Amino acid sequence: MKSQRNISEFILLGLSFNQSIQIFCFSLFLYCYVALLAGNLLILVSIRLSPLIHQPMYYFLSHLSTMDICYTSTVTPKLIADLLVERKTISYSNCMLQLFTMHFFGGVEIFILTAMAFDRYAAICKPLHYVVIMNRTRCHLLVLAAWAGAAVHAFPLFSTAVSLPFCGPNEIDHYFCDIFPLLKVACTDTYITGVLVIAFSGMVALGVFIVLFVSYGIILFTLRNLSAEGRRKALSTCWSHITVVILCFGPVIFIYLRPPITFSEDKIFALFYTIIAPMLNPLIYTLRNSEMKKAMRKVWSPSLFPKEAQS
Repeated sequence: MKSQRNISEFILLGLSFNQSIQIFCFSLFLYCYVALLAGNLLILVSIRLSPLIHQPMYYFLSHLSTMDICYTSTVTPKLIADLLVERKTISYSNCMLQLFTMHFFGGVEIFILTAMAFDRYAAICKPLHYVVIMNRTRCHLLVLAAWAGAAVHAFPLFSTAVSLPFCGPNEIDHYFCDIFPLLKVACTDTYITGVLVIAFSGMVALGVFIVLFVSYGIILFTLRNLSAEGRRKALSTCWSHITVVILCFGPVIFIYLRPPITFSEDKIFALFYTIIAPMLNPLIYTLRNSEMKKAMRKVWSPSLFPKEAQS
């Protein structure tokens, strides 16, 4: 059935009506976005131009950095620009596009985190078979599966949003278009639709989180059998993954796995998975990773490290 609507745009209420807070947020989020782009591009280029690209973990990390940039760019530039204007609007078509791309790229990121957990499981729990298990063909297939899974996640949400009738107030109490704020302004009873969104989208997030939780639990249990040096090296990468998973999934589960209602705090929680977590990811993955730091030195300052650059 074709959706009925008599509006051509939505008004985004944003984070705050206070002008001083908006100016502060503009400076803060502009800095965060530039840092996010610089950090993820640094990781992406460093991996692509170094031998690390042949290692599965860094192959997935390069894709994760790409998704961080794509995912955040669906929301943050619009948010930053809106902080400078009094009337924050978004057209109906751009709203639907933003909803789809945000959930699609976010879905790819979540499934790539799952692929990274599988890689760590194979490396630590099946070390003798690691090269066979994580061959390049399987890595490509895991990335392809991440894209396919994201499409399966995003298209139903997009179809649901497009089918909603909008005929009354067009004010969205958020800083971007998402499914629950749209359900709130639709001129029909959307409770059942909201429950279906939770059953599909929320359960996908919870299911993936449980898989990751169990995977890293098995990995940490297996570390008992390694030497002290082996445990130290394994933990340096595992804790990075676990930290990113918690930063990503905590707010997501809070928003999408509950009754279909909205709270003012949702906008604050959304900042964690749209801006803060993608900005911190480069720092988390490089802070205790000697291989990553060595590759960055080789790529970006070979004249300062001539011996390392030749090795």
